[in-house]
Amino acid sequence: MTKTQEYTYGEMTWPHVREAAAQGRVAVIPVATVEDHGPHLPVDTDVRLCCAACERAVAQVPDRAILIPPVIHGYSPHHMDFPGPITIGWDTFIKYVLDVCKSVVAHGFRRLLIVNGHGSNTPFVEIVARLTVVETGALAAAVNYWNAPGVHEVAELLRDSDKVGGMNHACEFETSIYLALRPDLVDMSKAVRELGHHPTKNYWTDLVGGDGPLLMMEHWSSLSRTGVMGDPTKASGEKGEKLLAAAAKGIVELIDELRERRSAQRVDHHTS
Repeated sequence: MTKTQEYTYGEMTWPHVREAAAQGRVAVIPVATVEDHGPHLPVDTDVRLCCAACERAVAQVPDRAILIPPVIHGYSPHHMDFPGPITIGWDTFIKYVLDVCKSVVAHGFRRLLIVNGHGSNTPFVEIVARLTVVETGALAAAVNYWNAPGVHEVAELLRDSDKVGGMNHACEFETSIYLALRPDLVDMSKAVRELGHHPTKNYWTDLVGGDGPLLMMEHWSSLSRTGVMGDPTKASGEKGEKLLAAAAKGIVELIDELRERRSAQRVDHHTS
């Protein structure tokens, strides 16, 4: 068995999958989408970044986790004015990812961590996690990889872009990580700072730095001329390596949290 076969579900034989489930490992499921990321980044940005964070995390704890093949298509109808995005319906997305989770549970895994790499998937992966718990009895949780423990703190230490809007989409954050992974696919000569139609008050959620109470998503072409929301000109591969390390470390913390948590005993109060 190669090193990656120790923790990569898709490279395992079925006896290896059975053994991994029997060991009580956490199944880590990357979920993202394919969509525009400005003129400088490929359309696979969300998928590549999310998968890299998950792979680095699981590789650190191959005895405690297993990396499930990614769900690469997500909910991106608001990006369709730009060439490139592949979007699926919200209900299709929920049913699809839920079926993936149910399949994993059917093979004996009782702890699932859905790691999301696309902002607009967020409410749906939470629903999938809830439905997995209700319909299977397994424990399932969802997290955006940039919200894993410690990532925001590292991002703020590294930030050279605008406090509000500088790290949002195809920005300093995402561009830095892509530079750390595949600099040959990034055209920094086309990277542009564009905050777009960004509000001046911090009532709105942002990728990193914004934590307002208001949630809304307009058509991306009405917010940005280039598809960028932020300042990718401040990106670097060195920053990307630190951000990836932080994301992997945070995901490992969540893996261990799930492993330690035990299902509480249900009580039917209709009869008790």
